[in-house]
Amino acid sequence: MKLEVPVIGILRGIDAADFGPLMQASFAAGLQALEVTMNTAGAEDIIAGNRDSVPPGKYLGMGTLRNLTEAQRGYEAGAMFFVTPNVDLEVIRFAGTKNIPVIAGGLTPTEVYTAWREGADMVKVFPCRSLGGPQYIRELRGPFDHIPLVAVGGVSAENARDYLDAGAAGVGMGLSLFGKEAVAAKDWDAVYRNVERFIQLL
Repeated sequence: MKLEVPVIGILRGIDAADFGPLMQASFAAGLQALEVTMNTAGAEDIIAGNRDSVPPGKYLGMGTLRNLTEAQRGYEAGAMFFVTPNVDLEVIRFAGTKNIPVIAGGLTPTEVYTAWREGADMVKVFPCRSLGGPQYIRELRGPFDHIPLVAVGGVSAENARDYLDAGAAGVGMGLSLFGKEAVAAKDWDAVYRNVERFIQLL
């Protein structure tokens, strides 16, 4: 999985009825990858119900997969990629057997390298802000310049470019990417504009 558009939209707690139009607006605006967290109510139904509507070249994945059981549920729902908040070797290996890209969470140098060594396609540095944000990404890239890192936790429109300039292969963003007020108002045109504006900034 290669992020040609270096941002993953993360949706936690999204209403199932709102997901379809939000997904279509976001993909139409240029977003390439959208993640629904497993701890969202009805997450598996959201993935299963929208999987066939994903346009070519786009990805609908499931995140907050903390263990093998949750990864298996994500696979059965039809997730196109996995995201974990932690290094769980069973999840990484399971994804490999199913040929599903996995972005494994890691924070320390040991966790980052372990996730990559065990087969993660990318490593989610989370929570990145806690250890210095862009500067921490820059320091990790010293010994791990061959590992694609995705910065998550504290990423905003104001600092996303800093993470990419520091060497991150991508960033993960939640409601701030789509616009909290736009989502609450079910204003999908505004969601489109917010996502498009952010991607243009990158």
